[in-house]
Formats: sequence, C-alpha cells, structure tokens
Amino acid sequence: MATGSRTVRPRSSVWLSERKAPKRKGDQQPVGLDHLKIVAATMRLLDAEGLSGFSMRRLAAELGVTAMSVYWYVETKDHLLELALDAAMGEIALPMEAVGSVEGHEHSPAEPRDWREQLRQLAAEYRQVMVRHSWLPALLGEYLNIGPNAVVFSNAALAVMRNSGLPDDKITSALSLVYQFVYGFGTIEGRFAARCRAAGLTQDELFHEMMSSVADRMEFDESRKIMKARGGNTVEEMQDRDFTFALDLAIAGIEALRDR
Repeated sequence: MATGSRTVRPRSSVWLSERKAPKRKGDQQPVGLDHLKIVAATMRLLDAEGLSGFSMRRLAAELGVTAMSVYWYVETKDHLLELALDAAMGEIALPMEAVGSVEGHEHSPAEPRDWREQLRQLAAEYRQVMVRHSWLPALLGEYLNIGPNAVVFSNAALAVMRNSGLPDDKITSALSLVYQFVYGFGTIEGRFAARCRAAGLTQDELFHEMMSSVADRMEFDESRKIMKARGGNTVEEMQDRDFTFALDLAIAGIEALRDR
C-alpha cells in the first residue's frame, strides 16, 4: 500500500520469516536455553507486568542470561511476542469432535455432542485464555495470528460451525459474531481483573466500591431494579451469567438465520 511516494509494508512476522536469528562473531550458543523456556518466561513476565513492563533486557534477566543470548533463538521482540501469542492459543481445549473431523481421525465419542455445545466450549475456552492473559487481546490486534496453534483452533471452529447447517458463505460471518463477542467480553473482564490486582483489591471489593460511588447518580428506580434482577452474589457469578446468556442469544440468532 502506498502513501504518497512512500511504500508502507506490513510488519514482518515470525511465521513468514526465513532468516536465522542474528549472531555476533565469537558468540557461542547459550547452554540450557531453548525456544520453549524463552516463550514460557515471556508469558510469565507478560502475566506479571503486562506489555508495558516487558523488554528483552528484562526477559534476559529473568532467564539469567545476556540479552544477546535470547537473540540466538528469536530475531526480534515482535517475533517473540508472536510466539507467546500462539503459545496462549495452544492453551485452548478444543472439542474432540471438531479435532477429529479436522485431522481425519476417529477421536469423536460414539454420540458426538451437538454443535451448539461444541461452540459453547470453544467460546468459553477462548474467554478463559484472554482473561488469564490480559495482554493477549492487544497482541491479537497487532500481529498476524497464523501460528500452528491458531490454525488448529481456526480449523476446529470452522468444523463446528459447518455442522450447524449454515451455508458455506455464511460460516465465517457467524464465527465473526462469536469471535468478536468473546473478544470484547474477555478483554473487558481481563482488564478489570488486572486493574484489581494492581489496586490490591478483589474484584468484589472494587465492584462494590464503584457501585457505591454511582448509587446516588442512578436516578431511575428502573435502573436499580435491573441491576438487582441481574443476579449473582459475586462479580464472577455476574460475569458468568452475562456471558452465558449473551452467547445463547448469539447461537439463537445463528439458528434463526439458518432456518430462515
């Protein structure tokens, strides 16, 4: 894509790069280090300090090596973050029915679950990963999510949605509805949890503090009635109720459009 006389190129991806990691003359490959250890340490740091607190120097200190040692295994910080992104995608437990249909293996139970239940599992797992790793949503919007774990997840989701009976030209649109709903819900939930940790409060403590501060500004009895009817004694219960019902609405909409 050109802007004026300047050509704008997309950010390079670890999945598209064929170059080797740079090495200085005389450097020796560090002992006891490998991709798995580096990515695992990266994810621990991201979980603890977020994207703003992450650096290659901080990672090297965590691993007890020099920063240059890390570059034996990855070209850039961006490539390392892509690897962490795909590792997080690999934590999603996929429906075995969908995995079996993708791989062509007989992994499915004798009576496979309905596609709706499989879709609920995918959505719930996707949500949990984004909440567990509050840095993940930002990376999903920044990098190409085309690593091996992401591809397996995508193929499984396609297999589930194909079983819904939707025509092929509507499958990706229906998945977009579910993806974007879970992305938005998980992003807000994960950030709220991170804010509570930073403040040294539980989610329930911060929620009740917030509600107390706005109680006198909820001028209509109807607003109070709706909040009370929402149910749930804890923030976690309220979030689960909202997520479950909203996902049911999305699935009902997919069914309605399919039948129409």
